[in-house]
Amino acid sequence: MSDQNKQIELPDFITVRDLAETMGASSIDVIKKLMANGVMASINQQIDFDTAAIVAEELGFDAKSTADADAEPVSSGDLPEWRKIIDQVDESKLKRRPPVVTILGHVDHGKTSLLDRIRSTNVADGEAGGITQHIGAYQVTHDGRLITFLDTPGHAAFTAMRARGAQVTDLAILVVAADDGVMPQTKEAIAHAKAAQVPIVVALNKIDKANANPELVKTQLATAGLVPEEYEGDTMVIPISALKGDGIEDILEAILLVTDELKIDADPNGKAAGTIVEAERNKSRGVLATMLVQNGNLKQGDAIVAGNISGRVRAIFDFRGKKIKSAGPSTPVEIMGLSDVPSSGDMFEIVKNERTARKVAEERSIAAKASANAKKSGPTLDQIFSQFNAGKVQELNLIIKADVQGSLEPIISSLEKLGNDDIKVRIIHSGTGNIGESDILLASASDAIVIGFNAEPDTSAKNAAATEKVQIRFYNIIYRLIEDIELALNGMLEPEFIERATGVAEVRALFRISKVGNVAGCMITDGEIGRADHARISRGGEIIHEGKISSIKHLQEDVASIRKGFECGISMEKFNKFKEGDIISAYVVEEKNTVF
Repeated sequence: MSDQNKQIELPDFITVRDLAETMGASSIDVIKKLMANGVMASINQQIDFDTAAIVAEELGFDAKSTADADAEPVSSGDLPEWRKIIDQVDESKLKRRPPVVTILGHVDHGKTSLLDRIRSTNVADGEAGGITQHIGAYQVTHDGRLITFLDTPGHAAFTAMRARGAQVTDLAILVVAADDGVMPQTKEAIAHAKAAQVPIVVALNKIDKANANPELVKTQLATAGLVPEEYEGDTMVIPISALKGDGIEDILEAILLVTDELKIDADPNGKAAGTIVEAERNKSRGVLATMLVQNGNLKQGDAIVAGNISGRVRAIFDFRGKKIKSAGPSTPVEIMGLSDVPSSGDMFEIVKNERTARKVAEERSIAAKASANAKKSGPTLDQIFSQFNAGKVQELNLIIKADVQGSLEPIISSLEKLGNDDIKVRIIHSGTGNIGESDILLASASDAIVIGFNAEPDTSAKNAAATEKVQIRFYNIIYRLIEDIELALNGMLEPEFIERATGVAEVRALFRISKVGNVAGCMITDGEIGRADHARISRGGEIIHEGKISSIKHLQEDVASIRKGFECGISMEKFNKFKEGDIISAYVVEEKNTVF
């Protein structure tokens, strides 16, 4: 950037017209710069500060951000994490908060039974009947201290929230049945908790059963990476019977012991911030949102922003459904007053007033729409070294799925030997069988790449990979897999590209359009052709041109794509000499060995 660049101040969002006026530049010049950077924007469209700053720099200006005085929170991009808010608080204001616990484990190992037993045996505030849970979270008291439990459906939901930037859990209780042992779902739960860097306490359930074999299960846990304390490891394994109530007090004690080693502080008197656990629209009460307050003090009447939804807190209910006036850190509550239903995992925060809340929510909504079609891809194997050089990664996170255990073990053994002191391979999760949706969610939340060795993704996994932009690479020879990872760590892996046919069209008529030339009137005879596709023009069996499609029109309207059975007009870049009977074969270029 030149020292002679002129200084300008820009808000978090600005229209193209206003940006041009601020710089004294032509709107056309601004639009051209945006297009050169891959942003298609009209003169009245809003762009965010980062985009505007790039354009300004290219036009000789040094842009600085000037936030609206009322707009205290960040008004674009991801919501600020509550932990970042705590980092900005004077340490003298921080107080110890109750730990937040999630229970994970294999189906039928007793997760629900343990939750029910903790609820029924804990007597709070002299409530002889125990706890009647109103929402998907509750609090219990042990040794005069509160513990918050989040009743998540499973590790996939746990990780789905984390993939959205939400980190709500301080500790995970892993329920393992003493008569069944470590199962595939148990291993997945361990991987998800470890990827979230959440400490794990094992509840060894069903010890009262005649066929229980706790020592065998402890050996299995050690093999899975959770070495029990009696094996000189650091994992607490608590024998319990959720059915009879044995060991419940020991579990609660273990929770406090482990979390006392963690710094789980918050400012109980600051502005509230936290996470949306779930939300719904109730016919009689409007939008109801279950939230976990993670910092500050949420009060009735507060102006609130949750994701790109705003509102005012009209009522607060605790986990029993009792109306309360305020809620402090680690408190699960249900609130009324949001204008629409936020998404699970959205962060919420309190702002100065409703006008600010609406403004921030609107700006976030605009930003979300603008970036909806430009979701950042997750890491790809050939990008890892460049990201390392840029200081963005120190580890190559992998999820390995293989057809059989005999293949998995040598792959893991070989991969663990790769890397150096600067960049290492970290295997987030490994297992046998096909690649599932849970693997993709874990990869998305952990910035990992999925490796399939003779293992294919199921339909839900393919869809999730496309949505989350997770790279899946396939191998059937072990040494090629190891070689590619080694090359990636050394910055020598070059991506390979292949063509994938998308559709075929037959030219049936020609149209003359001024300034464009001939446009081919076509019938799509196979597949689907997109506006960004490449295409080959064949005439009499010979290819006469290869290039990129520039536009597709259907009934005089520009369309992004068109499928088999429909008529359309197609124009090509640098080619307009169509003839009736020409065949247009469209294709896209994709990286080999990869699924998104």
